Amino acid sequence: MFDVKDTIAQAIHKQLPELSREQIYDMLEYPPNPEMGDIALPCFKMSKTLRKPPVQIAHELASNISNVEFIDKLEPVSGYLNFFFNKSLFVEQTLKRILEEQERYGSQPIGQGKTIVIDYSAPNIAKPFHVGHLRSTVIGNSLRKIFEFMGYRCIGINHLGDWGTQFGKLIVAYKLWGNKDEVEAHGIKELLRLYVKFHEEAENDPKLEDEARDWFARMEKGDSEALELWQWFKDISLKEFQKVYDLLDVHFDSYAGESFYNDKMDAVIEELRKKNLLKESEGALIVDLEKYGMPPCMILKKDGSSLYATRDIAAAIYRKKVYDFHKCIYVTGAAQSLHFQQWFKVIELMGYEWAKDLVHVPFGLVSLGGEKLSTRKGKVVLLEDILSEAIKKTLEIIESKNPDMENKEEVARYVGVGAVIFSDLYSNRIKDVSFSWDEALNFDGETGPYVQYTHARCCSVIRKAPEHDNCFNPALLVTKEEYQLCKTLYQFPEKVMIALNQLEPSVITRYLVDLAQDFNRFYHEHPILVEDQQLRTARLALVKATRITLANGLKLIGLKPLERV
Repeated sequence: MFDVKDTIAQAIHKQLPELSREQIYDMLEYPPNPEMGDIALPCFKMSKTLRKPPVQIAHELASNISNVEFIDKLEPVSGYLNFFFNKSLFVEQTLKRILEEQERYGSQPIGQGKTIVIDYSAPNIAKPFHVGHLRSTVIGNSLRKIFEFMGYRCIGINHLGDWGTQFGKLIVAYKLWGNKDEVEAHGIKELLRLYVKFHEEAENDPKLEDEARDWFARMEKGDSEALELWQWFKDISLKEFQKVYDLLDVHFDSYAGESFYNDKMDAVIEELRKKNLLKESEGALIVDLEKYGMPPCMILKKDGSSLYATRDIAAAIYRKKVYDFHKCIYVTGAAQSLHFQQWFKVIELMGYEWAKDLVHVPFGLVSLGGEKLSTRKGKVVLLEDILSEAIKKTLEIIESKNPDMENKEEVARYVGVGAVIFSDLYSNRIKDVSFSWDEALNFDGETGPYVQYTHARCCSVIRKAPEHDNCFNPALLVTKEEYQLCKTLYQFPEKVMIALNQLEPSVITRYLVDLAQDFNRFYHEHPILVEDQQLRTARLALVKATRITLANGLKLIGLKPLERV
């Protein structure tokens, strides 16, 4: 595999055996200015280890390193060692690799024989699928695609919030203020109305909360009326959720929600007892985590009903038995970080060495105009409404610019939904997001439609080209735009690896914008389908490599690479 960074790291390692090749590889960086070389080694971090000033280290390395493949020149400058590539050889090897590997470009088979379980989306039954659920859904879906691209077997689990006191609240509200016809006619919107109504009324009548707890306790004890209503609410919700998943093109291997673990919790509680981990506190059962700097992890309430932690512990043990995972990843909001730390610690205290393989992937809060989303107060923006509006806006643009386009409704769906997904994945996942209709439906600048359009532009150029093969003369690709595009293409496998290691899809999303910008600069500065056959073939190789890389990257973040936009 062509990896010039690795070649440089090995050459430096021979001179500095105190540092591993991996350490050196991670130190190498891409200078912001091409005048400063193609790759640079900052010598400041190693100064303490080597007990020499950075400037001296850079000069000594420049003097001692020679005959490195792909490198024309080394230049020490102010504590940096700058490497200049043999441009023709670099261009040739980069483009050849992409054209040979095609849809596998950027992947490595590092996950062979390993299973990754990813728990994502997980909306609450009987509550609407709103914009706050978008982040978990699209971040989890992208992580799944990245892991699969790298050879892992992935199990996508939608751990539905289909159990808990909220169902007691909904049953109370339905019995007091609801009716079957209204629920059948309006589905989840009517369930939301009832849920909001319950909380409004409960502020003046706290007894309603007691009634809700009572109904949930009846559910846990198998009461037929309670379970019949719960199942009805669940069926209505899943039907609504599926509409959104179909629009997002998101799929799961399991919809085993919290209720699935009802018959598995007694064994967990018994195991906690046998291992002397349970303590009684004001009638409830807890695991004391004070010595680990955390509040207690509550396992059973004083009325005997279970909590999130109980069900999460049961779920993790079940998943380990069934899937024997290498890692089990949970994609939820950062506000739940303490909850995960607590029950991860309980799993560890139970003696399970695989507790270290449980990973929480937190993301920032989604607010609405600066206000926190709240289902109980009705402050939500339905995700289906956002996606429908994005599709509608895209179709209007197509109708005005290209009314004769084939399959324009399908294209509008892929571009509109892609815009919403891309907008969410563009920010670092831990960053808080304030939802704005204008931003979600903005198709200009660093957006999904811009990248999809760039991919379609590559496809258009290739379609218009005369018959040609992939044999090209790299020495003809000499302009700064061509070379910069090639350097960006080369970085894709590295970006995928960073995204995987950091569990951060935004690394790929931002890379795609950089690649699209570099391609469009090249496209506008240099005609591609020129008379000169050799130059045309060389530039077409660059276009094909860009198309392949854009397509691979778009798929990793859950967008469809379109051939016509």
